[in-house]
Amino acid sequence: MLDESLLDTPEALAEADHRGLLRGAAEAGARVRTAARHAAEAGIGDLKPDGRPRAVLIAGPGAAATHAADLLGTLAGPGSPVTRLAPTGVAPAAGALRWELPGWAGSVDLLLITTPDGTEPGLALLAEQAYRRGCTVAAVAPAGTPIAEAVAGAHGLFVPLAMAPYEHDEPFAASAPGVLWALLTPLLALLNRIGLLGAPADVLEKVADRLDQIAERCGPAIATYSNPAKTLAAELADALPVIWTEGTSAGPAGRRFAAALAELSGTPAVVAELPEALAAHSALLAGPLAARANPDDFFRDRVEEPPALRARVVLLRDRPIGGLTAAPTARDLALSHDTPISELEPDPGGELETLAELIAITDFAAVYLALASRA
Repeated sequence: MLDESLLDTPEALAEADHRGLLRGAAEAGARVRTAARHAAEAGIGDLKPDGRPRAVLIAGPGAAATHAADLLGTLAGPGSPVTRLAPTGVAPAAGALRWELPGWAGSVDLLLITTPDGTEPGLALLAEQAYRRGCTVAAVAPAGTPIAEAVAGAHGLFVPLAMAPYEHDEPFAASAPGVLWALLTPLLALLNRIGLLGAPADVLEKVADRLDQIAERCGPAIATYSNPAKTLAAELADALPVIWTEGTSAGPAGRRFAAALAELSGTPAVVAELPEALAAHSALLAGPLAARANPDDFFRDRVEEPPALRARVVLLRDRPIGGLTAAPTARDLALSHDTPISELEPDPGGELETLAELIAITDFAAVYLALASRA
């Protein structure tokens, strides 16, 4: 059950936020600036690339690496050579995971290692393997960790992770807002330098500014009725989020939102892109999770039994390609099954800015849902 009164009590939210999630969301813009400075100090701006790599391979534990690969692949375009290396292992602990380069990887390929931990033996072994194969290696990880030493041994580029002081004492959540931007920003700067995507310094500054704006709109001191993130969190209480995305940038934002809901608040969600989502989820909206299915069981114990889980569509939209949009059809499908719908659409701006806005609002919403659900 969601304690909606807690959403409008900043002091109670702060007391419930043992992992610093709200602070991480509020500091996302500052994290981008710090990470961009770290990238510049590491020498990314001075690189003289000899053409684009044949393939960009990304390795790292948990959701952080998955989101980074998804976002970079989307921004680089449909012809992108960005591929995530999935780990293997007998346990979910990062120390038990191992990564292997594809058999074809060699001197014309680039390996990116991303980790908020930096102690994973499997990633150190991967850096050594890449060095033997002749792959170029770059990594973003905490300074002074075994990964930093392994990358130095592989004659690679190392960028220290932009961490806040309070994060040194708490274990990272892979979907925490600060972690994504600390890992992603140096990689954006690097791939911009090698010509794979457009993320120069002025664009990263605009991203940081947009994140600051969202922090002002969605901060804990802003009341629910005028706070889009708190409103979305309240709407998703006791609901199954059915996340539909439209537009290139909205896809990875929706997938990240689903992962953040699961990791931070324990809320299951399903996600798909329009227009395919209309066919993929039509049976779901017509099934037992639909709002019209058994809307009010008269014999349910309203004190002891929680309300039944019902679907709620969350439509995340970016600019439609070619002016074509499936949003009206999506609304009609949801409403025809009495399914409520929430919509988020970013203010105009560049692709990275609009993507940052969607991620920031949904990050805040996932954090608010996590905190108010555990009160």
